[in-house]
Amino acid sequence: MTIQLPATDLRPHHVLADGGRVIRHLGSQMRFLETTETTAGQFWLAEQTSGRGVASPVHRHTHEDETFIVLEGELQVGVGEESVTLGERELRFAPRGLPHSFTVLSPEARFLILGTPARFENWFFETADAPDTPPDAPPDFGRLIGALVKYDVEFIAPPPGMIPGGPPR
Repeated sequence: MTIQLPATDLRPHHVLADGGRVIRHLGSQMRFLETTETTAGQFWLAEQTSGRGVASPVHRHTHEDETFIVLEGELQVGVGEESVTLGERELRFAPRGLPHSFTVLSPEARFLILGTPARFENWFFETADAPDTPPDAPPDFGRLIGALVKYDVEFIAPPPGMIPGGPPR
């Protein structure tokens, strides 16, 4: 499902350094600087801060492209059959239709995720950690994977080097 909003709904705005909506997702902090509502569906943009070993599952988007931009630290980003290590100020584009994932390699990484068009950011809001979730609580993979269906995103495999419900190998 593609959301089409009139261009007249797109308004100039400014996001302050401490602005945006902050959530915890799978133990990582995510600060959403832009969303469907603020960009009239054009894109979403989040700043994520994660520790070593945090990884996304291998998945494929039907409607969205994603771009990963490293601000601090180091990420391994796989797109299709190729996996590359990104350092600071490097980016990796993951076009829709190709399986992709990321893994944090450094002790901590801070990076941007840009999704175009917008809408998939709502998956993060729907599956965010509850405020009382312990940082080391195991994820509910069934809930996370089940929620992907609504966004036409296909779960392909657990994160590289991970087994379902287990710690990084």
